[in-house]
Amino acid sequence: MVLLHVLFEHAVGYALLALKEVEEISLLLPQVEECVLNLGKFHNIVRLVAFCPFASSQVALENANAVSEGVVHEDLRLLLETHLPSKKKKVLLGVGDPKIGAAIQEELGYNCQTGGVIAEILRGVRLHFHNLVKGLTDLSACKAQLGLGHSYSRAKVKFNVNRVDNMIIQSISLLDQLDKDINTFSMRVREWYGYHFPELVKIINDNATYCRLAQFIGNRRELNEEKLEKLEELTMDGAKAKAILDASRSSMGMDISAIDLINIESFSSRVVSLSEYRQSLHTYLRSKMSQVAPSLSALIGEAVGARLIAHAGSLTNLAKYPASTVQILGAEKALF
Repeated sequence: MVLLHVLFEHAVGYALLALKEVEEISLLLPQVEECVLNLGKFHNIVRLVAFCPFASSQVALENANAVSEGVVHEDLRLLLETHLPSKKKKVLLGVGDPKIGAAIQEELGYNCQTGGVIAEILRGVRLHFHNLVKGLTDLSACKAQLGLGHSYSRAKVKFNVNRVDNMIIQSISLLDQLDKDINTFSMRVREWYGYHFPELVKIINDNATYCRLAQFIGNRRELNEEKLEKLEELTMDGAKAKAILDASRSSMGMDISAIDLINIESFSSRVVSLSEYRQSLHTYLRSKMSQVAPSLSALIGEAVGARLIAHAGSLTNLAKYPASTVQILGAEKALF
């Protein structure tokens, strides 16, 4: 005669239950469904064989992860090997998850069954579990389930490898926003400082370099040969540095007060710091793309690859797109 046992996983521990009148139960599913709701009738067909409580919430989380991944944890192995009959061919073990059932059958050799009458019996065990285990109340069982649920969800979110591309999406969005802001602020510095030194705009085209020079030069009347070396360092061009020095001596710009210069220099330093952060962010994006999507980076570059991922919503979505959809994404003006 085959002995039918049922394995039930709960937040507080593993429970192994034995079923009475196996032959009748396997044939009379409607009667089992009726007994599930009635505790007295349910006790007539199910009895608790063993209960293995978890030592701590950390152990409970480890076991929950093992069950979800279809791995037989040592606690589960010990429970089954200790309390199931040694003649494995005469034992039929009912489990709720086919993955853990397949793992038990492969590692321990017990025949496992899921679905049908097993699902109904597990539904009854779930409903009356606090009455089957001595010392366990409905409130404590609910608290344990809530705590384990939060821990399990937190761990899944924390270690979700599929969401690494979220950092890339946020980085490229911030990079685009920084480009717009730096251009706007640089234009404001050019207009503001241009009243005092209008010739500098024609000599220096780069926004970040212009802001550094505005911050360094200040009052153009104070610019002299001693500052030429620093000018060359900032412009990285000796001819431009000499042109700036010559232009400052014959500039048509208006005079400027000390308080106005302080404001211009302060604002220029903000723009320079934004430019430096933009550079470090671009370096971070490049390293992140080389880790997450190295092939895409090598093919079309880090920036365009990151924009494609951002447009698609995730790297997984982009990978699933047909070539025609990627072609349409590439044709969008916003991509460049």
